[in-house]
Amino acid sequence: MKVALGCDHAGFALKDTVAEQIKRLGHEVLDCGTFSAQSTDYPDYAEKVAKAIANKQAQRGILICGSGVGVCIAANKVKGVRASICHDAYSAQQAVEHDGLNVLCLGARIIGPATAEELVTRFLSATFSNGERHLRRLNKVLTLEKNNFK
Repeated sequence: MKVALGCDHAGFALKDTVAEQIKRLGHEVLDCGTFSAQSTDYPDYAEKVAKAIANKQAQRGILICGSGVGVCIAANKVKGVRASICHDAYSAQQAVEHDGLNVLCLGARIIGPATAEELVTRFLSATFSNGERHLRRLNKVLTLEKNNFK
């Protein structure tokens, strides 16, 4: 699977750890930047990752900023993106299985490298359950998106 990866300056220190874990799991990284720790604006990188998902250049995305909040808010503005902050293993897996999460958002000032590796593993190894109740709920979310992103 191809995974779009992006971060702002606050997430830069964790970016290489995440990229290496993606590769260790046998996936390809689409690096959307940033490429240094110089101050940047998180919406720029959230947009690049989100558009890679929306345009089907990548199947999943991972975004990193200081808290995970900014990139999450920005990514969810792009149609077709379901982004969430997950700082625990259960949420990183369950959000894919039940909610169709396609962009994982991490806070580099909240979690450390070992936790990030575990969250990436859970996120990338999970698949949507296709259970009747989960499909019903996801379809309602998609209807909301369709009616509000015109």
